[in-house]
This record gives sequence, C-alpha cells and structure tokens, in this order.
Amino acid sequence: MHGDFSKLGFRPDRRYSAVLAQQGRVQLDSDANEQVLLDLHRARTLAADLIGPHGGPVDALGFGVEYLAKDGEPADLSISAGRYYVDGILVDATRPASGVPADDDERAVPTPDNWTYWDQPDAYRDKERPETDNLPEQPFVAYLKVTERLVTHVQDPAIRETALGPSLPDTAARLKVSWQVLAFRGNPEQFAEWVGGQASTARLAARTERPAKADDNPCLAAPDARYRGEENQLYRLEIHSVAPKRTFKWSRENGSVVFGVASVDGDFVTLSDAGRDGKLDLDVGDWVELLDDATTARGETSDLLRVVDVDTERLRVELAGERPRGVGEVPGRHPLLRRWDQRPAKPVGGGVELVEEQWLDLEDGVQVWFEKGGTPRPGDYWLIPARTVTGDVEWPRDERGRPLLRVPDGELHHYAPLAAVNRGRAQDLRRAFGPLAAPPA
Repeated sequence: MHGDFSKLGFRPDRRYSAVLAQQGRVQLDSDANEQVLLDLHRARTLAADLIGPHGGPVDALGFGVEYLAKDGEPADLSISAGRYYVDGILVDATRPASGVPADDDERAVPTPDNWTYWDQPDAYRDKERPETDNLPEQPFVAYLKVTERLVTHVQDPAIRETALGPSLPDTAARLKVSWQVLAFRGNPEQFAEWVGGQASTARLAARTERPAKADDNPCLAAPDARYRGEENQLYRLEIHSVAPKRTFKWSRENGSVVFGVASVDGDFVTLSDAGRDGKLDLDVGDWVELLDDATTARGETSDLLRVVDVDTERLRVELAGERPRGVGEVPGRHPLLRRWDQRPAKPVGGGVELVEEQWLDLEDGVQVWFEKGGTPRPGDYWLIPARTVTGDVEWPRDERGRPLLRVPDGELHHYAPLAAVNRGRAQDLRRAFGPLAAPPA
C-alpha cells in the first residue's frame, strides 16, 4: 500500500485482538490503521475457516461463466453478477446501475445485469492487444484473480473533500478489492499447480550500519546513531522487474509521493497539481514511474523515467526514457507519476540491480540483504521504518540482535477457479453454500 503512513504495525504473530486508546496519549495513524487491519484479518480468517478457500452464497452466487463466440470477433465470456469469497475476501460483481436522463427524442439504454470478459471493470482487456488479452485456445480455466489496492484522491477524485480547498492535502485513503476474470490454458489440475507456484519465496533482512563518512555531518544525528537521516521515514523497497534482470526500487516515503497527470505529449508530462512542499516535489535527476489504472491492474512494469527538467510555473515535466505505450492517452484511467528515491550510479531500467547475499546500501546507513535462491515477483515489497530517536530501523531480530529474514509485506494475489471451458462449453467449478439459519420445521 503506497500510503503516507508513519508505519503499518499489524503483526499477526503477536496475536493482538484490539487497539485500546489511553487517556491523555497521542493518537497516531498507525494505531487506527492497526485496528482496521486487525478487524479485516479476523473477519477474513473466520470467513475462510467457514467457507474454505473459495465459495459463494447459493442465493446470490456470482461469477458464473458462459463462453460466447461470434463470427469475426474475439471470443468472449459472460460473467454473472453476485458475490463470491476468495480466501475470506468478499468479492462483489454487482453491476451498478447507470445512465443519463433521456431526451424526448431518444430512449434510455438499460444497464446489462452481467459483465463480459471485455468490459469487466478492473481487468482492462483490450481487443487491440490480441497477443496478450485474447482468450487462449481451449481447453482453458476461467479463474478469478483478487487483489486489494490502496486508492487515493489521485485515482478517485471523489475521495477528496473539496470544502477543505485545493491548498490542503487529502485526508484518508481507501482500500479497494479489485477483481479480474482471466484465463489459464490447461485443465483444473494444471491450474491448481500453477497457482501453487505463484507465491513469492523471496526473503529480505534490513539493518543500519553507520556510514563511513558519518562524522562529516555530526549535527544531523546523535554521534553514535547508525541511521543518519534527518527525519523519521517509512522506507519501501519494491521489486520492479525479474527479467531480463532482477531489479528493485525504493522510496523513503513508502512510494506515496505521486502527481496526477493532466496530459502527456511525447517526453513532456503536464501535472494536474504540484507537490505539497519542496521535500515532496520533483527535482531534476529523480526517477519516476508513469502509471494508470490499467497498467496497475495488469501488473505491467516498464523502465523508470528520469526527470531532466521541471517547469514549476506550468507544472510541466520533461522525462527521459521509453514511455509505456498508451499511458496517459485514455481518459478516465487516472494517469500519475510516482516518485522513487534511488539514484543508482549505473541504473538498470531506472532501478537497482538485485544482488543476493550482500548488504546493499540504500541511504543514510540503511542496508538490505536478499536471501539466496528466492523467487521474487514484481510488486513484492517490504516496509522499513527508520527512526531518528533510536538511530536505527525497526526490524525483527533474534536473541543475539541479528536481523531476521522476512517474506514480503505484499503484494498478494488470490485465485479461485470458476469454470473449465472446452469445446465451447463451460463446466462450473464454483462452490456454493446456503445460509446457516433456516425456517423452523
């Protein structure tokens, strides 16, 4: 979650059940957020224990799949409305009613009840990309992919309270359950084996080590501090790519420094708003990622772009690098620039090359270590809080004080098979459950 948080303190291994406020104490965003995550964890664990890995209510069972074929057109799927649970997460395929007032000389078009493979809201399938987006040859398994994403006012302007005025920052963010119905070429047994191999096995450790030239600025931190930063930070290290080389990117602000994009013209991007201050603005030499709703949903990565010029008056930024195709050209997909803070001497697509079994420097004494033999996935991330009071990072350690290896904090995907499609027929693979309460006999 690329949010502007002090830290995210949810730790399932501690078995906490609630966060309790104490009188006269400071209220922190991390406490409130931990309670939200505790509630989500409890509700979803209970749902998964009762329902199993996936299933839906028999009276409102969603995500029924029907194969549709039309001459001269790419094959399609009909996706029925309703609800389904995947790993305890509620996924709702209800199609919202829409429309505009009809003039006297036209008739209002009713909203269809079902989605289709091509118009489902979070998958961004494109018939102009047949090599990646067309349904595969049969047999295949139509499956549900579920991801939870953070949404800010940049992706959904309705979140911002306009009464506060444009000069004030946004307030709270939102978590969104995003779903996609996709296709895996093969049978259900092969699909189950594929799902088993999707989990990341990468592990990372973090620590602080006093930089060699720390005495050059003795007033910035305590003399014996290993973390030499001037401010408390929430570092985010995120896997950027795994082929042809494995690279990562990092941010000292949890990747939360983003700028809405009003237009894209070649190497020039016009922003819809400026940064809140000089610290959260763009400077020449920064590395940024040009994204929109579609690239985020597809999990697509491209080379990071380097800022070569900033026109603060016109909010116009010149970028160097290969811009991802189509981003910023489709209205309604909320394009944005996300700033990353690495400044590698020899960048690999704008990122830092991932080297195993070696302490890698980020900045100000913060170092990371990748375990040998792990299989990272693009989007995997770890959060590393750094604090000036302790001059250290907050990271779990063993009894001898050595940093422990940890699996990623995210990004997690959840999968459920919906239908096995062969010879134009869809065999239903969903599971259904009835209500616990029933009328008396």
